[in-house]
Amino acid sequence: MVNIREALLRDLPAILDIYNDAIKTLTATFDLEEQTLEERKVWFEKYGGDFPLIVAKLDGKVAGYCCLSPFRDKAAYSRTTELSLYISSEFRGQGIGNALMEDILKRAADLGYHTVISSITGGNEASVKLHKKFGFEFVGNFKEVGYKFDEWQDVHFYQLMLNTEKTKG
Repeated sequence: MVNIREALLRDLPAILDIYNDAIKTLTATFDLEEQTLEERKVWFEKYGGDFPLIVAKLDGKVAGYCCLSPFRDKAAYSRTTELSLYISSEFRGQGIGNALMEDILKRAADLGYHTVISSITGGNEASVKLHKKFGFEFVGNFKEVGYKFDEWQDVHFYQLMLNTEKTKG
């Protein structure tokens, strides 16, 4: 059974392992150099409140994580958030992405966000399938904006409009 909860500082080594594996093996992130625990701690400290960071635990291990981040710095964007989701290679295909997505989207609605944006690197069909399952729609493509693994990478933008009447304070 998958357990979803707020990420804790003690989860950071596992989160770092998942992210560094993505840096080395996937185009899901455009970071090119593995991060240190100290660098990831600075990242971790940006989350909480309006920007939740959650983990999925399965068999006593952190199997994946998901977070909401500011979409842009300008005040008019305050009811728009950007979603990121990473799954450990050990746990892919076991429903972890579904569980994380369901939980984070409920949190986004409860926080009063109007819309959620995801950027997905071209060719990441598993991520596209997951996002479409939850109602995200393709809204645009930036061509050849990242260079990783000796190839230019496109970034596709997907958007979910949340049905919420709440206003974010």
